[in-house]
Amino acid sequence: MSALLEVSGVSVSFDGFRAIDNLSFSIGPAELRAVIGPNGAGKTTFMDIITGKTRPDAGEVLWGEYSRSLLKMNEAQIARAGIGRKFQRPTVFEDQSVADNLTMALRANRNPFSVLGWRASPSSDQRVTELAAEVGLAEQVNRKAGELSHGQKQWLEIGMLLAQEPRLLLVDEPAAGMTLAEREQTTTLLRRLAETHAVVVVEHDMDFVRRLNCKVTVLHQGSVLAEGSLDHVTRNPQVIEVYLGR
Repeated sequence: MSALLEVSGVSVSFDGFRAIDNLSFSIGPAELRAVIGPNGAGKTTFMDIITGKTRPDAGEVLWGEYSRSLLKMNEAQIARAGIGRKFQRPTVFEDQSVADNLTMALRANRNPFSVLGWRASPSSDQRVTELAAEVGLAEQVNRKAGELSHGQKQWLEIGMLLAQEPRLLLVDEPAAGMTLAEREQTTTLLRRLAETHAVVVVEHDMDFVRRLNCKVTVLHQGSVLAEGSLDHVTRNPQVIEVYLGR
């Protein structure tokens, strides 16, 4: 199976500090991957490069069946190409309902002129209902987002990402601050999404990573230190020394 995203030999430095050092990474079109590593390992910069926020000094980032270069696109073009990113802190419109949040996310697909005249339609309403159900918020569609629990806000934000129909989801520390029940539901959601999407989860919580039961990429000093199952990488002496032994 060919890769959906292929990062090859990417490096980037900030003020002489090499944040990413000859990093290579690939993920298939329907795959769940966890990315772990100590603070400063380059996890955030790695996501910044994929989404166009940071330009690397060297290397290439290829996307899709036709191996288009993401380095030739800006952030908006990359998002339209099918890459969605969810940051650690949920950014939802607290005063708006769950349905309104999801509807506004649908609107993001349209050009500025059609957004001005955009009105909800039966098909968009149906899509919002489907999205709410997909992320476990079917019972909450009319509640204000500000009334949701922390975990529910995270799911709403994943729903808002899905509204934009991405092929790759980059999800930053989804388990942080969640109850045990919410964490279990999040695990189920991410695993289900990975049946039809590429999903990269950046996470510190080893218990959560174990629940995801997927291939793990360990970053250290801006490059891949180890890759494989969680059991495989956690037995790696270098991983133990730089990350787990602390």
